[in-house]
Amino acid sequence: MIKALRTAATGMSAQQMNVDNIANNLANVSTTGFKKTNLEFQDVLYQNYRRAGAASAVGSRVPTGLSIGYGTKPSATIRQFTTGDLMQTDNPFDMAIRGDGFFQVTQLDGTIAYTRDGSFKLSADGRLVTSDGYFLEPEITIPEDAVSVSIGSDGTVEVLQFGQTDAVQVGQIELARFVNPAGLAAVGRNLMVQTSASGDPITDNPGLEGLGTVDQGFLEGSNVSVVDEMVNMIVAQRAYEMNSKAIQTSDDMAQIANQLKR
Repeated sequence: MIKALRTAATGMSAQQMNVDNIANNLANVSTTGFKKTNLEFQDVLYQNYRRAGAASAVGSRVPTGLSIGYGTKPSATIRQFTTGDLMQTDNPFDMAIRGDGFFQVTQLDGTIAYTRDGSFKLSADGRLVTSDGYFLEPEITIPEDAVSVSIGSDGTVEVLQFGQTDAVQVGQIELARFVNPAGLAAVGRNLMVQTSASGDPITDNPGLEGLGTVDQGFLEGSNVSVVDEMVNMIVAQRAYEMNSKAIQTSDDMAQIANQLKR
């Protein structure tokens, strides 16, 4: 019965983490470019009372074993990189990636981070930056006298300057993709960083090397489905309740055993 208490407790702890993950998904339902995560579980150690294939008393081999598990544990959070809905903003500096790939931004320490959030702004010197001031990599500077900005699906950035009739190219957006994007580490601010599990980035212009294309004037919404997450939350709540019921039942059985009299 003590084993049942501990086993059920692992189930409650696992479902609590499951609800925490669901809550994070729901909290980011309106976060630009957010990718939802799913929590995976594993069973833990088993106590073997009899192993399958062991010799029996009659000289044969037992066909099945006898073992009792000790519960479950969370094993991984898997980020789903399906594309979210594209929302039109008509802001010339908003960009959405249609397909695979990430925008590259330079962090304060000089390292490169990766994001699907294409809501870029202009800095005081005309460079494209994120909402936190991180520069787009490679850097692109918009001239002060630009009257319009055009970003092609291949990432070419052209501007029409005051008094001119022909647009000129001022930069080229490059995207990055990974063999295992699920191995990227989320660090907040809609950014992810490379790890040994993700592999090295494959960078090129949009539309090449398996990379998606860029849509100007659009933003990619979160890929969280509120309905799916609410269903998952109900399932997690029921599992939590059933594990708590197992603890109550084990406790009741222990009380009955303690009240036995000779």
